[in-house]
Amino acid sequence: MPAKDIYHDAVKNALIKDGWRITDDPLILSIGKKDLFIDLGAEKLIAAEKDEQKIAVEIKSFIGNSQVHDLENALGQYILYYEVLLAKKDQRLLYLAIKESAYQEVFEEPIGQILLKRKIIKLLVFDAKKETILQWIS
Repeated sequence: MPAKDIYHDAVKNALIKDGWRITDDPLILSIGKKDLFIDLGAEKLIAAEKDEQKIAVEIKSFIGNSQVHDLENALGQYILYYEVLLAKKDQRLLYLAIKESAYQEVFEEPIGQILLKRKIIKLLVFDAKKETILQWIS
């Protein structure tokens, strides 16, 4: 099993504070003879619909030497997980969790705006110190 991201507990606590129930830590996706490990699986009761919304959350720190390289790796992982969830007919929405500074430095720049405008990626932006969710971007 892969090592947990340095912000794993902060994101997990932020989701719990936001009313999510953590169902998987990690969420294991098996396909063929391979296992993939998404950092968290969670669900939340939607009172008006009396239905549950389910999400999968991959956490990325963006602390490497190159934010572009970090983005390339995160995007590749995100697309792989998205496609496997789709193939398995899993109804979870997949989010990439990033801290606020990574959002500002990568996704408020043209390179990140391309991904957001084309709706290639969904983001969960969090505050690591306060362990709170700042934005959901779909």
